[in-house]
Amino acid sequence: MHNPHNGTARRTTRLTRPVGFAVLAVGLTLTATPMTAYADNVPTTSATYQEAAATGLDDPAKKDIAMQLVSSAENSSLDWKAQYKYIEDIDDGRGYTAGIIGFCSGTGDMLDLVELYTQRKPGNILAKYLPALREVDGTDSHEGLDPGFTKDWAKAASDSAFKQAQNDERDRVYFNPAVKAGKADGIGTLGQFAYYDALVMHGNGGDSTSFGSIRKKALSKAKPPSQGGNEVTYLNAFLDARVWAMQQEEAHSDTSRVDTAQRVFLKKGNLNLDPPLDWKVYGDSFHIG
Repeated sequence: MHNPHNGTARRTTRLTRPVGFAVLAVGLTLTATPMTAYADNVPTTSATYQEAAATGLDDPAKKDIAMQLVSSAENSSLDWKAQYKYIEDIDDGRGYTAGIIGFCSGTGDMLDLVELYTQRKPGNILAKYLPALREVDGTDSHEGLDPGFTKDWAKAASDSAFKQAQNDERDRVYFNPAVKAGKADGIGTLGQFAYYDALVMHGNGGDSTSFGSIRKKALSKAKPPSQGGNEVTYLNAFLDARVWAMQQEEAHSDTSRVDTAQRVFLKKGNLNLDPPLDWKVYGDSFHIG
């Protein structure tokens, strides 16, 4: 979240613990089935959809752009690889927020990350905090974490195994589901990024501002390309729904990451998110050549 006092961005992440995607398309039954089960077997309905589905944010160069775009909003920097060691409590009710995607002690994804790291490297410097992380899940409490957790997190961030665990959890919980959902809806790289950024901020809990609810609201206004709709029209509907969701919470009320970034690319018709890219977040200008 933007800090108006120093002109830098502060982390913004979802309020609820990430869960399996539920409402995934108009007419689908509400289930707890992971999105992978939905996105892998979607019928091709048009040439436009085929083209969009064949390209995506999972292209390595595009994925790096996505990481830079998110980092510009979350950290006021394009250097996303410098964020593995990041950790602070930004007073948003989520406890500690940390790492490359804003894993939170209060939303469960930080717990999942440290559990994965510990599975891969037993006895690591963060393993001793697992009982405390389980206790504070769902709260903003630091009980059992202070005073050493932030220093130990920064130390762990020098371990390549911890960096890889952060990458893998980011992909499993946020990046891969966003790309699969975007390809299933027939939207290209920019649209898949819009999905990813929404998932990073809002998660996919059951509340009205979750990614699934944002997408459902968009689908009620416009058809995606996979249903024969116009991609620009649909993405405008999605961004409208996203802005509404952001405005429901004070910590997310600055909507510039949509208004002066994603919407700028959309207005230019840059559906493939091709550089050069110029955008602003919280008034700061960024460029990818």
